[in-house]
Amino acid sequence: MVTATNSFRPDYAVPPGWILEERLEAQGVSHAEFARRCGRSAKLVSEIIAGKAPIEPETALQFEKVLGVDASIWLGIETDYQLHRARVAEAEKAGQELAWSKNFPVMELVKCGAINKPESGADSVNKLLAFFGVASVDAWKGRYGAANVAYRHSPTFRSSEQALATWLRLGEIAAEQQECAVYNEKQFRGALKQIRQLTVEPINIALRKTRLLCNETGVALVVIKSLPKTSLCGAARWLSPTKAIIQLSLRHKSDDQFWFSLFHEAAHLLLHSKKVVFVEGTSDELSDLEAEANDWAANFLVPRHSWETFVATRPRSAATVRQFAQTQGIAPGIVVGMLQHANVLPWTHLNGLKARYRWNDD
Repeated sequence: MVTATNSFRPDYAVPPGWILEERLEAQGVSHAEFARRCGRSAKLVSEIIAGKAPIEPETALQFEKVLGVDASIWLGIETDYQLHRARVAEAEKAGQELAWSKNFPVMELVKCGAINKPESGADSVNKLLAFFGVASVDAWKGRYGAANVAYRHSPTFRSSEQALATWLRLGEIAAEQQECAVYNEKQFRGALKQIRQLTVEPINIALRKTRLLCNETGVALVVIKSLPKTSLCGAARWLSPTKAIIQLSLRHKSDDQFWFSLFHEAAHLLLHSKKVVFVEGTSDELSDLEAEANDWAANFLVPRHSWETFVATRPRSAATVRQFAQTQGIAPGIVVGMLQHANVLPWTHLNGLKARYRWNDD
């Protein structure tokens, strides 16, 4: 016996309604008359001819009796047509998924060990879906298409939605590994006061202590390296009603940016709704909330009265900045950054007072 190893798959299929209409025209039978002979409604016959309704086995038997065409033929035409439609839909979906996957920093995920190297385009789709913990592209869009996140961004660069979602997901995975107490706002505020004092310590020591203080109050703290096509300094959001996350990127690799970002994100957790979506200043309302978080962070690092008195002296020297920072109990680099942001100092001035950070893999 010979077994066929290949089968012919035409790239088209004829809707059974077309065959039916040709048969009726050949026999000079109207749609309404044919419906009466079959004992079915004229609406059903019209929908079958238009391709809006399938031919069921019972209907095929009725067609057989009225038109003399075997019921199996009608069902075969219907099956071929529906199978063709399913193949077309599947191909379109696969093409859309492949296009979706190409927008993600897949090789960056491979380099950091988040996923194994995909063996094909389809494997890339599957690995990305598994990485995000969703079953389909539609599910991904529902969960990550509009992230519930507050973040600082470069005003001259808009982050890629896919790169941003990837960076956030890396933060979620890292946060899930941190055991945190149930969130307590009062304790978190107290922890932030202690964290403020840590800004003068070496970053490896300060970061370890800061993470512990955050975890004890229900907040996960993660530092995830920036990905290509992202320009974020930090993000803040709620993983559950009792656990929040502050995610920092160390994008600018200086202590003023790092610490200000941390307190900026902390402000979002303290001041703003858990359900608010912040997306790169897309509305005036969100811009106001970002400004409020900036004000809170600045006032927390340096009380407003002390800051205004200091700025009024128009400080220019490194010695003056160091002395003021010492009286406030914070790193001098933070003061330099705030002075630059307030246009009291040029962005090129006194940067030597800032501590510089680097990634171990740089």
